[in-house]
Amino acid sequence: MEQQHKIVFPKMRPDNYESRLIYSTDMGAVCPGCNKPEKNCVCRQIKKAAVPETDGVVRIRYVTKGRKGKGVTLITGLLLSENDLEELSRQLKRHLSTGGTVKDHAIELQGDHREKVEQILYRERLKFSRDVKK
Repeated sequence: MEQQHKIVFPKMRPDNYESRLIYSTDMGAVCPGCNKPEKNCVCRQIKKAAVPETDGVVRIRYVTKGRKGKGVTLITGLLLSENDLEELSRQLKRHLSTGGTVKDHAIELQGDHREKVEQILYRERLKFSRDVKK
């Protein structure tokens, strides 16, 4: 007896699939978050203006892990939006004559600048905590 094989075609879309526009010849690429053309997208602006929830204590640490021995001063816990963090980062880098960046709502400054950053934050009247580990 020969077995008959039944060919089963998978469904192209699940039952709970919601169709959304990805590209339009009229508008070009469309943002998946707000469904507006990428030129008029407001998602990035909203994300940059958001302030993360923290306990309000600014932590200053010196970290070398994962950087091939190169250390960075890490400032976390600031109750600032990403735009304000970038502005504060620019000021700190200019004042300390060093490079750095803003990642995950934290300011990274190249080198060990904990004491100088403490003095600057003290002048700005920000409550901070220093991590004593190296």
